[in-house]
Amino acid sequence: MMILIVAVQIALPLALLLWLALLPTRNPLGFLFQAFGIGAFLFSLARVAQWALPAWWLPGLYGALWVAAVVVFAVRNESSARSLIPRRDRGWVTTLVSICLLAIGSWYGALALDGQSLPSVPVIDIANPFGPGQYIVGHGGSNPLVNGHMRTLDKTVARFRPWRGQSYAVDFSGIGSWGLRASGWRPANPSAYAIFGAQLHAPCNGEVIAAEGSMPDFRVPEEDLVNRLGNHVILRCDGAYIVLAHMRQSSVSVAPSAILTTGDLMGEVGNSGASTEPHLHIHAQRPPLEGQPPISGDPLALRIDGRFLVRNDRLLGQKW
Repeated sequence: MMILIVAVQIALPLALLLWLALLPTRNPLGFLFQAFGIGAFLFSLARVAQWALPAWWLPGLYGALWVAAVVVFAVRNESSARSLIPRRDRGWVTTLVSICLLAIGSWYGALALDGQSLPSVPVIDIANPFGPGQYIVGHGGSNPLVNGHMRTLDKTVARFRPWRGQSYAVDFSGIGSWGLRASGWRPANPSAYAIFGAQLHAPCNGEVIAAEGSMPDFRVPEEDLVNRLGNHVILRCDGAYIVLAHMRQSSVSVAPSAILTTGDLMGEVGNSGASTEPHLHIHAQRPPLEGQPPISGDPLALRIDGRFLVRNDRLLGQKW
């Protein structure tokens, strides 16, 4: 996975930008396809890939380098002295590759943008649950391209049914020094991650339906596939369940039947349950049917502080 991230999110964008800067097609039409093909591909990559790793600001850097390459070409190119279309095989090959990049980028970019639309389910509005800090969305949105949780909507897969309530969940990582989520590429110690130990507050007025705080925090990338929620709190707010999972061991400070007010401290983010590295999982659902697993209720969409958050959106914590 790490090799794939380096190849797709670092090596490939840099290679495309170097191609545009050092080997631009010398005719206007060819360069137009080359520039917009690379631009569309970089745009889709910025929307589809998760930028908590390697760093959230890299797509912005790539965009700036793309603009610089286009401006330099526009300033230096003597378009009046050149043919409008390619005259050599190399130029046509470059144009064909560029058209393919444009098609791929446009397709996936459009799908990612579509994932920003609210799904056709009821929407629950809650407050920002985080204490101080900066946070970035890993999974979030209304299609599987930007929100892997939506795979659990597939009713034909039996193992998904007990988890169906999480289908529109949002996963958060932290943002630390230099815009990185951790001190290191993928350190084993969960305390090396910016989000580990972040305060979690009640995002709504409600009753605690379930609370668990005794499960261990695992070293990265270990996880517990049996107790998937790990340490967690489930709140009932206005007929909906709000589930916060993967909390820190011994940090959960509420108990079942407690009545909470928005902003009450509930615990901290950890790395318990089915979590391969520290993050907060939060979702809204209808209460499950009697006798069914706790997160098997009908899934609901979430708005946090009025925002329907999607992959790579950032959220600023607050002082309660």
